[in-house]
Amino acid sequence: MTKPLHELSIAEAGARLRAGTITSAALTEHALSRIAALDPSLNAFVLLTAERALADAAVADADFAGGVDRGPLQGIPYALKDIIETAGIRTTGHSKLLLDNVPEQDAEVAARFKAGGAVLLGKLGTYEFAIGGPSFDLPFPPARNPWNPQHVTSGSSSGSGAAVASGMVRTAMGSDTGGSIRGPAAYCGTVGIKPTYGRVSRRGVFPLSYTLDHLGPLTWSVEDAALTMQVIAGFDPADPGSADVPVPDFAAGIGRDLSGLTLAYPRNFHALDTEVTPEVLAALDTAVEKMAALGAVVEEVEFPDYALFDACGRVILNAEAYAIHEQNLKSRPLDYGRYAFQRIAPGVVLSAADLVQALRLRRELSDFLNKTILGRFDAVVTAAAFAPAERFDSYGKDAKRWSGIRTIPFNVTGNPAMAMPIGFAANGLPLSMQIVGRAFDEPTVFRIGAAYEAATSWNDVRPTLEFAMAS
Repeated sequence: MTKPLHELSIAEAGARLRAGTITSAALTEHALSRIAALDPSLNAFVLLTAERALADAAVADADFAGGVDRGPLQGIPYALKDIIETAGIRTTGHSKLLLDNVPEQDAEVAARFKAGGAVLLGKLGTYEFAIGGPSFDLPFPPARNPWNPQHVTSGSSSGSGAAVASGMVRTAMGSDTGGSIRGPAAYCGTVGIKPTYGRVSRRGVFPLSYTLDHLGPLTWSVEDAALTMQVIAGFDPADPGSADVPVPDFAAGIGRDLSGLTLAYPRNFHALDTEVTPEVLAALDTAVEKMAALGAVVEEVEFPDYALFDACGRVILNAEAYAIHEQNLKSRPLDYGRYAFQRIAPGVVLSAADLVQALRLRRELSDFLNKTILGRFDAVVTAAAFAPAERFDSYGKDAKRWSGIRTIPFNVTGNPAMAMPIGFAANGLPLSMQIVGRAFDEPTVFRIGAAYEAATSWNDVRPTLEFAMAS
């Protein structure tokens, strides 16, 4: 049976584009039709750039016809989180404060997509300034979970999670300061990679926390993530946080089993937490057993309490976010949504001593992970979320405490971390794990994830979307 165009992987679509059996125009028109059918129910997009998409597709098709090959994303539709600047295209941060913001230049990551011949479909919803919550007091409604629209997508790359899970795009850019790529990936049943700090330039992206912010893709599969990383990774001397390190072949290990790899499994990190559901714990244990069957040596290890990582990351995030937003908080406080204001404003009470102590703890925690654990093991396997996606009606007037996403430790340490599906809860919502690697060793993370993905069927299960197609 011939696959629908939106189910083609990036590699499959690329092979057909190069063989001339499909065109980028056809892929793009199919994507635009799917967005028209699904997005009114999912609210993933805040801006559709249909004319730009068709123009990008025409350029890609002309390049293919002329023998010009710009890489794995040439002719492939994608979308950007709406904190990523796009020249001549509105970039709002999902906020009233930036409704009239039309940048003059592309962010570096947007420029790399364009140079790689990819097709921009539009801008995707986010939590306000990548921190607020699934708010209804903003210029655009919050994205909804394709598995059940009464449930959230997590954030802050909320539109990216919804767009990928529903098949509107195969790859979408997100940002991750405390888990904003991996949270939506976990709740929406997709792959989401937070690369090593400094691997992908953040120039031209509205910041939340200078020392915690990362950029990376959400995708349908591990291979799609690796191919997207091949286009967007690389040193940018204009980004002070960018790392001048070689760009590897991110897909080099895909297709190999796990023989020769050693994996650390910090079961205490999640099993002792009262918030973890039995379904998540059982799915994690089963996933680790599958990895051992694929050839990995798995050893249970002890991690420091999650609360240490969390407190460290929250102090740094809140201090840096307040510094970024201080002037607007003073001059235009009522233009913030309630959730974002409540998340950012407490940074005013943090002292210099609080930040210094958090930075000291950050070094200790980073040394523990990178020396004590990853000095012995190739990667770590742990939870991405302690429960499936929450319902919208669990959110009230005021911002609730941070949800069951367990991702901030690896923003604190800066290590690459990938969320991916490991099953489903009884209510049909996805469950997820994280694979965490050594700094700048994303290829090993992809190798592990791809081997697990190939040996299981979770990646083949997609939401039916009957609710959206019927509405």
